[in-house]
This record gives sequence, C-alpha cells and structure tokens, in this order.
Amino acid sequence: MDISQILNDINDFVWGPIMLTLLVGTGIFLTIRLKFLPWLNLWYAIKIIFKKKSEHEGDISPFQSLMTALSATVGTGNIVGVATAMVLGGPGAIVWMWISAAFGLSTKYAESVLAVKYRETNSVGEMAGGPMYAMKNGIGGSLGKIMAFLFAFFAVCASFGIGNMTQANSISSAFESSFGWPGWVTGIILVIFSLMVLMRGVHSIGKVSSFIVPSMAFFYLLFTVIIIIVNWKNIPGGVATMFQMAFSFDAVAGGVGGSIIASMLTAMRWGVARGVFSNEAGLGSAPIAAAAAKTDHASRQGYVNMTGTFFDTMIICMLTGLVIASSGMLGTVDPATGKLVSGAPLTILAFSTVYGEGAKYIVSIALALFAYSTILGWEYYGEKSLEYLISNRKVIYAYRAIFSCITFIGATQTLDVVWNFSDTMNGLMAIPNLICLLILNKDIAQECFHFQEVVVEREKLGEEVDLKNHLH
Repeated sequence: MDISQILNDINDFVWGPIMLTLLVGTGIFLTIRLKFLPWLNLWYAIKIIFKKKSEHEGDISPFQSLMTALSATVGTGNIVGVATAMVLGGPGAIVWMWISAAFGLSTKYAESVLAVKYRETNSVGEMAGGPMYAMKNGIGGSLGKIMAFLFAFFAVCASFGIGNMTQANSISSAFESSFGWPGWVTGIILVIFSLMVLMRGVHSIGKVSSFIVPSMAFFYLLFTVIIIIVNWKNIPGGVATMFQMAFSFDAVAGGVGGSIIASMLTAMRWGVARGVFSNEAGLGSAPIAAAAAKTDHASRQGYVNMTGTFFDTMIICMLTGLVIASSGMLGTVDPATGKLVSGAPLTILAFSTVYGEGAKYIVSIALALFAYSTILGWEYYGEKSLEYLISNRKVIYAYRAIFSCITFIGATQTLDVVWNFSDTMNGLMAIPNLICLLILNKDIAQECFHFQEVVVEREKLGEEVDLKNHLH
C-alpha cells in the first residue's frame, strides 16, 4: 500500500463519523449549556459588528477581526464544497449543513470567548491568543501544555496545505480553464500579492480582508440571488426535495433522471462534513483572529465572531445550494467521463442557466477571490500558532516569506499526498480544541451570563455600558 492510500485512509478516519459526532455533539451541548443565548442573541450579534468600540486593548477592530476570520472561512467550500456535498449526499446535505451551522454558532462563540479571555501580549506588543493559550492558561498544568503544543503544531502543518496550496491550486485551475492562464503565471502573481500583504502583519491582513471579504460576498450574493429569482418556479420543488432527502431513512433518488441517490445518513454525513469544512466551527482556527480584536468583553467578541458561521454557511452556502437545486443541473453526467458533474464545474453549470458563457468567468473570479482571502487568513493562523511554539521574530518573518512563496508550488503542482496530510492536520486541530471547550464550559458560561446580565439587557433598554476594565 502506497503512502498516498495510507494518508487517504487516515484522513477518512479523522473526518469520519466519530469526529463529526464530536463536533456537532459539542455544539449541541454548548447551545443547551448557554441556555440558547447564542441563538437568541444572533440579531444583537449582527448589530454590534458595526459599532465602533476601538478604545480598548487589542490590535485590530472587532469588524476587522471578523473579516480576517471570514477571509479564512469563506473560501472554496462555499462554491466547490456545496456542489460536492449535493452530489455525494444529495440535495438534503444542504439541510444538514444548515443544521450543523446552527449548533456551530454556539461552538464558534465559545471558542472565541476563551481566545479573548486567555490571550496574552507578545514581545512586540501584539495580542496572541487562540485555543493554545486557552489550554495553557485555562486548563493549565501538563495536560494544558501538551494539548496546546499539539493544537499549535497541527495548525502550522494545516496552514501550508488547506490554507495555502489547495487554495492556490483552486485559483490556478479556475484561471487556466476560464482565461487560459498557465499555472506559473498565476503562481507568480499570487506570490507577489501575498508578500505585499503578509509581510506587513496582522494590521495589513485586517485592512485587506475588510475590503475583499464584504466586496466579494456582496457581488457573489447578488449574482446568486438573480439566478434564484429567474428560476423561482423551481425553488419550491428544489426545497421540497432537499427536505425529503434530508430526513428519509430509505435511499431517495433526486437530480436529473434520479441520478443522485442518498439516504438521511448519507445526507447528514456529507452535509455536516462540508459544513464544518466551510465555516470551521470547532476547529479552533477562527478564535486566533478573535483574540486580536479590540474589545471590552470576551463575550462581545464571541458574538461578533459567531456571526461568521451565520454569514458563511447559513447565507452563502445556502444560496449556492438553492442555485444548484433550482437550476436543474444537479445529476448531470459528463459525456466525456461518464461521471456526475461535481465541484466547481457543477456550480458553473448552474450559473450558466442564467449567465450563459459568462458563468465560468463569474464563478472563476469569485473562487479566486474567496481562495486568496483564505490564504491571507490562514497565514495569520499559522503565524500565531508558530509564534506559540517558537517565540523568535526572525522565524516569524521567515514563515511569512516561505508561506507566500509556497503559493507558487500550490498553483503549479497537484500534490494529493500533501493535501491529504494537511486535511488530516486540519481535522486533528479540532480534537484538543473541542476537549478544551468541554473542560472550560464553566468559564464560557460565566462570561456569557455576565455579559447577558450586565450588557445585553441594559443595551436593549438604550443604556450605555462601560466595561473598559473588565478584561483586566
């Protein structure tokens, strides 16, 4: 058995039923433990994103922190992942993606709360936080340090693959198929643009993400909504099929000519897996960005970052799913290969029902922007994880340069072994993170209930609340 097959088998196990049960189970537990407040306060959380509260300790604004986290999560999963889930798990996978995201709100809130609560200031005055610091300072002792080391190590490994090469390869493939650009041209452009942003650190990443993420999300949503409006007659049938296939214990046929066959378990398996891959709730990556935010209360930033899961999966992924479901293209067979069309080509087919030949350009540009923003966000995750392991500024600058240059390899090579390895590392990050959330659930609950009593209830009455010294 070759190493590629071994890594593929390990990856299948890591992302198998046990991991997905742990991810969703933790979300369910935290939702109940927090008395459903992350759900009840979702609209409140969306409103406070745009409030200017910058006179607090931190590196970037709460909005920039959210955009940095969203830059890493809004990526190929929103275009490629949704289409793949609908082919492998049927249209019902979208329903399970949405359900897992609902509980993922509580997980994302909880891990972001701990990231701010236990963050530290590094040697150059920047905030350093995330699951590794929650493990070291919150759990403490040998167990906390071992868990922190493992998480940081897995995160650094994952940053080069899932956060870099896979994204660069997606950009390169999209531009080659749509514009005929050779991979090396895309690779050079990526290296230059990555170096320009990443070498300047978190402030530069925050500013660029604050521009790219809202812009690309707005235009992608605009194009998808137009398709849904044009194909509105197919929406009721598409939604009905989604729910039928999501909750049917027996295998149900769907798609063109009934070519997509899936049961509830299959829909759940692929919906949850692709949902987590898209919004990263429970993996522990987004809290690293949350820790850099200027905020007066850990819970406030928890709510801000929680909305990332809402925007990523409950809005963008759902719209992509509705576009595919209403287009009538799900289940199309490629005559050249005899296989079902999946991934980006399926999304392009769905877009082509309205935009014709222009569909490949729209999807390719959206995919490129989504993937490039993921590269920026994941560099920050990898950098902060490496900083935890090696507190040497020269090493950090070297990491930024190497990370930027590796985008060229991703753009010009297809490295299945590297991808499987990094995908496994990405999954392994979740294990210590989820254990940490369960161990420190009392800390999370205390922060949540204190903020609810002292801030949320009073702000609803129109009162101004000053928590300037709370984090100290």
